[in-house]
Amino acid sequence: MVMDLLEQMLETENLRAAYKRVKANGGAAGPDGVTAKNLGKYLKTHWSSAKERIISGTYVPSAVRRVTIPKPDGGERILGIPNAIDRFIQQAILQVLTPIFDPGFSESSYGFRPGRSAHQAVRQSRNYIEEGHYVVVDIDLEKFFDRVNHDILMSLIARKVTDKRLLKLIRRYLQAGIMVEGVRVASKEGTPQGSPLSPLLANIMLDELDKELEKRGHKFCRYADDCNIYVRSR
Repeated sequence: MVMDLLEQMLETENLRAAYKRVKANGGAAGPDGVTAKNLGKYLKTHWSSAKERIISGTYVPSAVRRVTIPKPDGGERILGIPNAIDRFIQQAILQVLTPIFDPGFSESSYGFRPGRSAHQAVRQSRNYIEEGHYVVVDIDLEKFFDRVNHDILMSLIARKVTDKRLLKLIRRYLQAGIMVEGVRVASKEGTPQGSPLSPLLANIMLDELDKELEKRGHKFCRYADDCNIYVRSR
């Protein structure tokens, strides 16, 4: 009998791998103040109850902690830092979804994918330029992560994921909200940067762009929400 995706997500080996990754990544604490370093101790007390609620479909993620960091080119980037237990759950989801979605992504997509890097994108860009495609059309999707449409994203995920409990859990993460000065603000759009699942969700959304560029025969490199198209003339 084939397990559904939620059961795969909750398998011991998958959870163990998720725990190791969250611990290794470290990072700041979410609204509850629990750090990745203290995640193990926290899970010993709270995981059994959280797992039951995930299985029953009643688990509600906590809102994320809003953090702003300066961008290298000026301005600020808004991050959403989930509680450590939610980073753990999202990482477990990520590990189940990645083998489903990643093989179908474009060869021209380099950001936040297994075995891919910014260095590879730079090398491919250089190849395009050496081939004579030296005019670069630079695309920067302004505030992309803040403006992702939840309904469109969920419809794209549902093309390959039929497990309704897992779909419901993913949508709840999208709608978890942000804590601003102690007040929970609802999330009607966007997928907060700072969570383990956000980069994959962004790639699922932007794969539509990649496929359109491929259909038009363009040579391009995309790294998350930054994309360059290489052409021969203005």
